[in-house]
Parts: sequence; C-alpha cells; structure tokens
Amino acid sequence: MKKLLMLAFVLLMGNAGFANDNDWGKTGHRATGEIAENYLNKKAKKAIDKILNGQGLAFVANYADDIKSDPDFRKYGPWHYVNLAPDEEKYNEETANPKGDLYQAILKCKEVLKDENASKEDKQFYLKMLVHFVGDLHQPFHVGRGADKGGNDIQVRWYNEGSNIHRVWDSQMIDSYQMSYTELAENSRTLSRAQIEAIEKGEVIDWVYESREMADELYDSVEVGEKLGYEYMYEHLPTVLKQLQLGGIRLAKILNEIYG
Repeated sequence: MKKLLMLAFVLLMGNAGFANDNDWGKTGHRATGEIAENYLNKKAKKAIDKILNGQGLAFVANYADDIKSDPDFRKYGPWHYVNLAPDEEKYNEETANPKGDLYQAILKCKEVLKDENASKEDKQFYLKMLVHFVGDLHQPFHVGRGADKGGNDIQVRWYNEGSNIHRVWDSQMIDSYQMSYTELAENSRTLSRAQIEAIEKGEVIDWVYESREMADELYDSVEVGEKLGYEYMYEHLPTVLKQLQLGGIRLAKILNEIYG
C-alpha cells in the first residue's frame, strides 16, 4: 500500500519546479496568515481590519522579509530566528542574542499591540511583523542551531539543485507542491474543537521548545551532501503542512487574546 501511495505522489509531483528561495516560502507565510483568518473572533477581525486598513493577514505576511533590504530595518534581522545552545534545555535571557531573537520579537509585538497608547503606525508595523514571526516560529530550522545558522550551512541537493536543509524546509518543499496559499489554507486538516484547543495550549516559549525538539530530529534526517527529492517530500511534506496550520491557529489565538 505504501509503495502505491509513493507512486501516486511521484506522478503528482512529476512536473514540479524547484527553484524559488523564499523564507518559509512566501506561499507558506501567506497560507499561515490565511489559516489564521479562519480562527479569528469578530472583535479581533474588526480591530485588525482597522489597523491594516482592510488588508488581510495573508497580504501582510511577508512584510518582515520585504523590508530586509532596507538599511533602516536591518536591525530586525536577528528577530527571524532563535538559537538555543545544545547544552541549554531552557531559554536563557542571559545568553540570548542582545540584538533580539524570534522569541523576544513575538513578545515585543504583543506588547505594542496591547498598548492602548501605541500609535496606529506602530501597531500596524508590529502586527505585520507578528504575522510573519509566528510563521517563522513554526519552521523548525528557525529554532535550529547557531553553529550551522539554523541548517543553512548543511549543504544538500534538492533534486538536481544545490541547496541546504534550511532552504528545503523554508520554501522548496512548498514550492514543489505547487499549490497556492489559498489552496493550502482551504485544504488544511479538518479539526475538532478538542484538537484546536490542544494546538492552542501553552505559550510562545512552549512553541519555541516544540520547534527546537522537531529541529533536533530533522538534523538527524539528512547527511551532508545527500540528494533529497520525492522520498523526502513524501515523508516530510505532511509535517510542513501541519506546521503551517499550527502557525495559523496559534497566530489567531494570540490575536484573539489581544483584541477579543
């Protein structure tokens, strides 16, 4: 049975392209934003619509990447990831990056959005950043090891193209799947109320540890220089899709708590 499923998957993916190098894939970030929209309560939707002037979460999901090339925003570069040393079981503020990290970034975004005295301009900026950062948090290699830059230094081949394991998870599996962000959102798993509550459980730091544990397992899934393709997609794409959905549901949880 597994061989038949594998054959069907190979036939489905036969014409896929594999070139784009976008963070969690622009498609992936938009999918997370779109999924979040489906879990927002009425108060949150109204508040977000006002802050973003009618733009949706999917529309602004890649803002934090789009501004990277602007020198005025380069200080936010470290906010896209958080690295825990191999010997650190828990996040340690004393050894954390003094320039900030993904965990600190999400807390900062929440702080500004909760501040009744914050300007609309600031709320708009930090809301856009939050949408992106919660997506990043659920890409396991954004909580990877600092020594290899979250997997960026682990060279592999993606089909016949040189790549690294971070990029494979950021964008290449999603791009190869060739579905739009709306298709990914619409076809995310149907969940029971109990399943949704289980996903929402915990706080941001708990989700950091969850992604860190997943990253540790994924580091062991490849060898340097290994050629990855159909088999790797077949085994790991379901996890990618699950992470997009978890990110969307948890983003909605944060926003509902702020505005609901």
